[in-house]
Amino acid sequence: MEDLKTDVIVVGAGPAGSVTAKFAAQHGARVLLLEKRQEIGSPVRCGEGISKAWIGEVGIKPGRWINVEVEGARIYAPNEKCLEINERSAGNEVGYVIERDGFDKQLAIDAANAGVEVMLKTSATGVIRENGRIVGITAKRFGEPFEIRAPITVGADGFESQIGRWAGLPTNLALRDMDTCLQYRMTGVDADERYCDFYLGTCAPGGYVWVFPKGDHVANVGIGVQVSQVKSPADAQTYLDRWIAKHPGYAKGKKIDIVGGGVSISAPIKQSVTDGFMLVGDAARMIDPITGGGIANGCIAGKLCGEVAAAAVRDGDASKEFLQAYEKGWRARLEEKLYRNWLAKEKLVSLPDATFDKVIDALQGVKLEKLNVHNILKAVHEKYPEITREFEAFL
Repeated sequence: MEDLKTDVIVVGAGPAGSVTAKFAAQHGARVLLLEKRQEIGSPVRCGEGISKAWIGEVGIKPGRWINVEVEGARIYAPNEKCLEINERSAGNEVGYVIERDGFDKQLAIDAANAGVEVMLKTSATGVIRENGRIVGITAKRFGEPFEIRAPITVGADGFESQIGRWAGLPTNLALRDMDTCLQYRMTGVDADERYCDFYLGTCAPGGYVWVFPKGDHVANVGIGVQVSQVKSPADAQTYLDRWIAKHPGYAKGKKIDIVGGGVSISAPIKQSVTDGFMLVGDAARMIDPITGGGIANGCIAGKLCGEVAAAAVRDGDASKEFLQAYEKGWRARLEEKLYRNWLAKEKLVSLPDATFDKVIDALQGVKLEKLNVHNILKAVHEKYPEITREFEAFL
């Protein structure tokens, strides 16, 4: 491999990385998008539910990667009483159920069509520093080492970002800020295609069980559990199998796929830029700490990241101070909700089943224009004020 030079390097071709690369290219930068795997989007490690409100903002057009368009979500208490909410109020995780590998590939196609060069089977192995600033990376492609130099490098390599650590940014997570997740794709199940379903309580300690319908009696049935509340990551499968066994509409189904992985449920990262370097998406802890969803946030931040990267190249200024435009921009858009949801998560994970039952009971018949912590607690306070005392700061 010969050493390379470009304007912007993006490490990781997930949604946030591809959107970052696309917008940097659209604003005039030469961009290299690196993916360590041989195929973008595989293996899938996602529940595959997204909202549709934000996709136009980042230039994504609905396509063949959509399996089902759902009407909303149903949230089940431990006693199985159900709260139905529509797509408008349900947050970032309902609207479409998708084929995530096809979705990721389409975003990479969009980036390539904007002029981005995509390099598969290419892993970053370190960062290059000169005079205290990052000026590129070392990499391997098909086992061959080489260097890529650029004034701007973007880390989009997932939670606990390795390249972020090499750049000197704190990306390690505490166990209480991680969920371990497992998901089956199942056929022959009785999933209602109108809704994404979420089950709360001790069926999934510190997390929830989800059912995302994919049509024709196929659904993703998965679980996320807080790492600090289980003895082993393998316990996620035990809890999920136990839940399936108790629900005949799913117990009769057959598993045709299984995926697993980790998700951050942490507070927003304290620093996402340094000289010549930015973090975006899951690498910058933009995952919602309550839902575990990060696709929308990563893509929204990716648009801004790409625009700022191109501006830094154009102005010849890759300093940390110049890149603050990105830091301030994504925080203004996302940080308050992420931080408030992290604070709420810290309390929610310790609630007993009886309290979840009361919460869902209190919300029956209440019209929530927006499903957020503040609105939920206000409604619960009207019926069960005693269980909202610990959450007074949110009111």
